[in-house]
Amino acid sequence: MRIVNRFAEIIDWYPKDMSKEERHLVFKIDWLVLSFTCISYFTKNLDVSALTNAYISGMREDLNLVGNRLNYATSMYYVGYAIFQIPSNIVLTRLPAEYYLPAFEVLWGLFTLGTAFITSYNQLLVMRFFVGFTATACWVGNMHIVNSWYTRQELGKRNAIYGCVSPVGAMFAGYLQSAAYTNLRGVRGLAGWRWLFIICTIITIPCALIGVFFCPNVPDRTRSRWFTEREKQLCVDRLLKDGFAKTRGVDRTLFKRIFGNWRIYVFFVVANIYWLTPYPSGLPYTLWLKSNPQYSVPMVNNLATIAHGATIASTMVCGFYSDWRKNRWEPICYGGVLILVCNILLLVWKIPDGAKFFAFIGLGVANGATNLLMPWLAEFMSHDLEARSASIAIVNVGWVVINCIVPIIAWPTLSAPRYRGGYIWSTTMAAIQIFLLPLPVIMERQEKKKGIDFRRKVLEENGMVLAGLEEKGNAVGDDQSFEESGKVVNEKEVQVNAIAV
Repeated sequence: MRIVNRFAEIIDWYPKDMSKEERHLVFKIDWLVLSFTCISYFTKNLDVSALTNAYISGMREDLNLVGNRLNYATSMYYVGYAIFQIPSNIVLTRLPAEYYLPAFEVLWGLFTLGTAFITSYNQLLVMRFFVGFTATACWVGNMHIVNSWYTRQELGKRNAIYGCVSPVGAMFAGYLQSAAYTNLRGVRGLAGWRWLFIICTIITIPCALIGVFFCPNVPDRTRSRWFTEREKQLCVDRLLKDGFAKTRGVDRTLFKRIFGNWRIYVFFVVANIYWLTPYPSGLPYTLWLKSNPQYSVPMVNNLATIAHGATIASTMVCGFYSDWRKNRWEPICYGGVLILVCNILLLVWKIPDGAKFFAFIGLGVANGATNLLMPWLAEFMSHDLEARSASIAIVNVGWVVINCIVPIIAWPTLSAPRYRGGYIWSTTMAAIQIFLLPLPVIMERQEKKKGIDFRRKVLEENGMVLAGLEEKGNAVGDDQSFEESGKVVNEKEVQVNAIAV
């Protein structure tokens, strides 16, 4: 056990000055929060990735998915996904998450099962809409929960683990489809791609039921049987000391608390432009592989997973690096430069296949930094739990809406694998994003100069102060965003100690 603790200190999983009691508590939080959210998100990505894998494994021919029908089916998923996202995350702050989120997971599992038995393109559109609608609660809901339990020094690493689930799910779906295509094709008269959806459902529904027992909700509303009353209070206190406020409630002021703040507008633009630019590492990469006759269906699936593997490694490195460097923008900026270079290579196109592989895999690597945008937003919105939850959903809705439109216009299936218009779009957006990335830091520094300090406000509201805090040059959220700028002191304890003396 001592070796494990030492290793945890080396990788900065637990800070050296963290007490034994708090380490035990954080271990328990990791076990509950990450196990529930990662399993839930894994099943979602498994079900969502199934469409692309099914398309290249026989669905295209069986359902006559000619022209841009794959794009339309993908967009129909995002239409359903966008409609309920903001209301869902607001409702999540009021209803028991341990029942709310697993219920929706069961529903999207059933619609995934229905996809296995469709016989036409129109039926596919209907199923994708309802898979998207019922999957709405998963990503934004789990993202809200993950970012509600950890301090600033812990968020990068935990979000990295959660972020790795997406490429892991996509990789697993690729291997699963290869196995289904090879071993189950024709069994009971069903095509191999149909078996993929059946297997996904068999995995999804039991995982949803597990969530009922493990989902801990958020710290000041948790009813988890796995925490003692003292631990529940410690969960709240450690976050308060780091400037993360308790629930303020959903009332008429919520709209103003969200849209009366520059943060939602800046992150909406910065995050959504950034998320767009690594797009070629997904479907365009897969269709480029499929256009090469030397690659069989199993080989295409296996080669497509390389980009996902690159994303996994990059996500973990970026998460740990951002916590170590005590900022989010730096690794995001590195990723932005790599995205620009890779998109320029693909825009040129007439380059060796090895260079194309480098560009596609490089975009997979750059994808790792995209997972830092939400914890960055969560830190900027740490003063308001409900506004933070809604902001995460609002920013993500922007990405969903854009993914309903941009792939059809810039990345139509008929243009595969060249996608000249798509690479012009991605290169342009990649250049713009590099100039926009410093904007949140600049805006908050200007805010600090005006004397606006939300972290201090949260501490003062809860009878705490920052001892030794320097008023100048200490902008929460910039490159010193969660570096210890002063010791958090409970005013009541100070008064008691003074009387004792």
